[in-house]
Amino acid sequence: MNVKNCRKCGRIFNYIGGPVICQQCQEKAEETFQTVKAYIAENPGTSIAATAEACEVEVAQIKQWLREERLTFESLEGSELACENCGKPILSGRFCDECKKEVANGFADSIKGPEAPAAPVKKADSGSKMRFLRNR
Repeated sequence: MNVKNCRKCGRIFNYIGGPVICQQCQEKAEETFQTVKAYIAENPGTSIAATAEACEVEVAQIKQWLREERLTFESLEGSELACENCGKPILSGRFCDECKKEVANGFADSIKGPEAPAAPVKKADSGSKMRFLRNR
């Protein structure tokens, strides 16, 4: 049995895996997430700061949900995120589409492994045959 203290409320709970927060705090966080998601759907041009203020949520929490790709804004004006690789503005996640493709291609190339060497070219038979010597 793995017992830990909740990072949000301090209660002791049986830790199974994932974030170190108790079941009650996880349920509250999910309710808050649904509220923020509904607010963004109703106000498509809103910013992260305005959403945080209206929903009484920390800006860091909204940015975390955006990085996890649980939330997304409809326009770049509402999102203040940048690609971690090239710095280009993005709506959600960690990387822009071009950098995602680049990383995926890099993984695919590394999985392929080395190519098999080409088969040796056979030379035309020049009449050479195996010869045996006889004992006299």
